Amino acid sequence: MSRTNHPTLRTVIVGASSAGVSAAEALRTRGHEGDIVLVGAEKHEPYDRPPLSKQALHGPVSVEALALRPPNHLQDLGIDLRRGVAAVHLDNRHRKVLLEDGTDLEFERLIIATGVNAKHLPASNNISNVHTLRTVDDAHHLQAAFSAASRLVVIGGGFLGTEIAAAAIQRGIEVVLATKTPTLLENALGSEVGQQLTSLHQTQGIRLRTGKAALVQSLRTNGHRVTGVHFASGGTENADLVVVAIGSEPAVDWLRASPLTLSDGVVCASDCSAGDRIYAVGDVARWHNPLFDRSMRIEHRTNAVEQALHVADRILGGDKLPYTTVPYFWSDQYNVKLQAHGYLRDHDEVKILRGSIEEGKVVAIYRKGERLAGVMGAGAAKAVRQWRAHIESRTSWAQALELAELNS
Repeated sequence: MSRTNHPTLRTVIVGASSAGVSAAEALRTRGHEGDIVLVGAEKHEPYDRPPLSKQALHGPVSVEALALRPPNHLQDLGIDLRRGVAAVHLDNRHRKVLLEDGTDLEFERLIIATGVNAKHLPASNNISNVHTLRTVDDAHHLQAAFSAASRLVVIGGGFLGTEIAAAAIQRGIEVVLATKTPTLLENALGSEVGQQLTSLHQTQGIRLRTGKAALVQSLRTNGHRVTGVHFASGGTENADLVVVAIGSEPAVDWLRASPLTLSDGVVCASDCSAGDRIYAVGDVARWHNPLFDRSMRIEHRTNAVEQALHVADRILGGDKLPYTTVPYFWSDQYNVKLQAHGYLRDHDEVKILRGSIEEGKVVAIYRKGERLAGVMGAGAAKAVRQWRAHIESRTSWAQALELAELNS
């Protein structure tokens, strides 16, 4: 296969996690002959992120064990991986990406795959034993902190917060979990399922603070070390370890001076294009999904890979086919694996068809408007797959209820 170093044939991919690696690999293996430069801000070889909260907190996990690809795989494909250097500016007029080491990378096409950054509590950066979890280094630091901790406060009751809390209590650490919603994972899965998850965590011994009682006022310290959390309600929880899991922000600061539209991510058309021969993929991309007729930004690994492959095909094929997908995500909560398909946020109704999370076998479906919008299940893989097909075929809610009745 012949290749050229001419800059006008170069594709630059900024972000070397699942989305960026998948895009680079797909471009090369599907016929792209120009230069491919993959830029990663972290010093490590590209690695998988979901295990950071699902396995890495239960025991030591090396970067090598998390590697997305075998050693030298990208090099063997002729992909130029630049590790440990972040992009700091996009010069769209001259088709260049400026890196923090002063390098200018000219490009014909640009794929933005910079993902997200964890949100922090104000004034918490200089306090020891206050952690976030986004990178493998974060996971290693938190793993070490778990070994010495006796009482943990987790701030945030979403997927990350609940997985961290579950890992900690299984290691014998006393855990207080603070969430601003009345029940855990309520924004993602609804109050009915949230109540079941809340009960599951309480059964395991986790103590909850919810609603107004969960609003943090400040951290209590002894010198520069955290000793507790002051809440706006007036209460205080003692802690020798605090984990902040209050969400994330798209990593777009390097694009602020560019002409791209930024609004909770890089705003894209339905084909994931954000500008002239510029695309965004993965957690950072906000695109219009025609299947649900709405703008969405999905922070899940499966979407990152599928979106990257879609963009690679669009670049190679030259067409503007839309990226239509049924989002998928999973979460490990103790011995229960939750799986969800569809777009569950902002749903209008949820119907639990059978079972419960505590039983380890449950199926629930979600309505948005007059359509079936999503399904969540545990211990019912076949049923969940069947409901996914109905989401993809735009099944109405009335039809979904009829199907549920037939299969009951």
